[in-house]
Amino acid sequence: MRAVVQRVSRASVTVEGRRTGAVETGLLALVAAGKEDGEADITWMVKKLCGLRIFPDEAGKMNRSVADIGGGLLLVSQFTLYGDARKGFRPGFSDAMPPDEARSYFECFVRAVRRTGLLVETGEFGADMDVSLVNDGPVTILLDSKKNF
Repeated sequence: MRAVVQRVSRASVTVEGRRTGAVETGLLALVAAGKEDGEADITWMVKKLCGLRIFPDEAGKMNRSVADIGGGLLLVSQFTLYGDARKGFRPGFSDAMPPDEARSYFECFVRAVRRTGLLVETGEFGADMDVSLVNDGPVTILLDSKKNF
């Protein structure tokens, strides 16, 4: 499971002119499932995402998590995180989880993050989404469950 996590002062997702999710101070996470991912990857990603200390404390050090600051999470499915462009110029997506499986997997991930009690908003799986954000810092972190077990 992979995620591109951005610390934001605000972020939103719109599908066909309709806002599907928005947060103020918090995290925007673009999330993708790989074909080898399972429950352990969801558990790892939820723990890492919710505990990631990338918000400043009183001294200005990145010492607080999204939970510590009472922020929200905007979760957006993004299968292209599994794009492989090592050969040629057109990326291949053979390592991404197939769409039907990935939809269920992403929904399971969203439910797991919601169980933490944090505010969770989402995009719309499989839709052509417009994502807007103000990256605070900027702070952007890459997470990959397979590189961290």
